[in-house]
Amino acid sequence: MPPDGPDDTREESIYDIAHLGHLELLTPKFDESRRFFVDVMGMTESGQAGSSVFLRGWDDYERYSLKLTASNTSGIGHMAFRTRSPQALQRRARASSRYHSRRSWPDGRWKRKPSEESPGSAGQGAG
Repeated sequence: MPPDGPDDTREESIYDIAHLGHLELLTPKFDESRRFFVDVMGMTESGQAGSSVFLRGWDDYERYSLKLTASNTSGIGHMAFRTRSPQALQRRARASSRYHSRRSWPDGRWKRKPSEESPGSAGQGAG
């Protein structure tokens, strides 16, 4: 039976994660990736720094939602989630640490970063 069926043993749904805050993608095909996200996906450039370009969707309220960075390999450089509260951030950090017991986040980087647009909200960065 699917995990959300009648035999589900979860006590309640988890609503700690509000949404993905932003994502950094590493790419060995920087120009091709940039063209894809701008020309095909319709994102707009909101800045550049070093070997990275910052992109956002038409209704993003943050400066960017995607950071593309030129790299020798592809991967995720950084990922951030917005949580409902600082307590929600801590719950997800503990849950993730249990789930990834053989792995660790670089520098223990579970962070709380209050949003300027939404006082009292929290964010999480990993990577």
